[in-house]
Amino acid sequence: MQDALRDVLDWFAGRGLEVVLIILGSVLLARFISWAGNKITDRIDRNATGGDALVRSEAAKHRHSLTQVLQWAAIVLIYSIAVFFVLDRLGVPVTGLVAPATVLGVGLGFGAQRIVGDVLAGFFIITERQYGFGDVVSIQVVGGGDPATGTVEDVTLRVTRVRSANGEVVTVPNGQIVKVVNLSRDWARAVVDVPVPSTVDVNRVNEILREVGREAFRDPAMRPLLLDPPTVMGVETLGLDEVNVRVVARTLPGKQFEVGRDLRVRIVLAFRNQGLQVSQPTGPDGSNDGATAVQEGVR
Repeated sequence: MQDALRDVLDWFAGRGLEVVLIILGSVLLARFISWAGNKITDRIDRNATGGDALVRSEAAKHRHSLTQVLQWAAIVLIYSIAVFFVLDRLGVPVTGLVAPATVLGVGLGFGAQRIVGDVLAGFFIITERQYGFGDVVSIQVVGGGDPATGTVEDVTLRVTRVRSANGEVVTVPNGQIVKVVNLSRDWARAVVDVPVPSTVDVNRVNEILREVGREAFRDPAMRPLLLDPPTVMGVETLGLDEVNVRVVARTLPGKQFEVGRDLRVRIVLAFRNQGLQVSQPTGPDGSNDGATAVQEGVR
């Protein structure tokens, strides 16, 4: 009995202690990498949004997403290596596990094809810079349905998390994504369709809209959001009782919604001051919602 107890104590003092140190070291190293990754992403965010920067640069978005992926991969690698070291210290022949691990890997490959597809899709999303942290996107998934629209909060190799305008967090497996509309890449466009009665002088409407665009471009609050003065494109559609006159403004990425709302307010006030009436607004698809992600009506 004493010999068995002595053997156990000797094992704990030798290999048992090594096992504890390996586990403790792997946990501490993983936490350090997580802490360092969070520090790096926080610094990227501060540099991207600090000073006079109104939007994140594409390089900053890519660095943020890449840092998160590298952080996740490093933690997985650390724990995997720690498992092999622990098995070796416990006397389990690691080389003898190669063949069973191969068979298990093949079985998991067939049973986890969707996960593998998600990881591969996430790899190409990140390396091709399709979108990144802070982008405003509309994601269409397999099976149709309403797309997930909102701001990207997290991109990993397996999933993409999007925060909708209502504050909901939508998690989308990368392998299920069939189409992505990036609304904040390089620059954006605010398109405002102004429905006016067909009896109104269109030339007068165009001049009022041009003056609205010039005033918006001169406004110190709006000038930083606009890349150039808003342009009046002219009559876009014709109807029996009304015509739609289109105004287009190039904006900083992700700022098209704010610019569109401001232009609608300015147009309504300008028309009211000129004694003109604005018809019931319609969206590009003919509905009366008055706004979409890209084209918006006055209301």
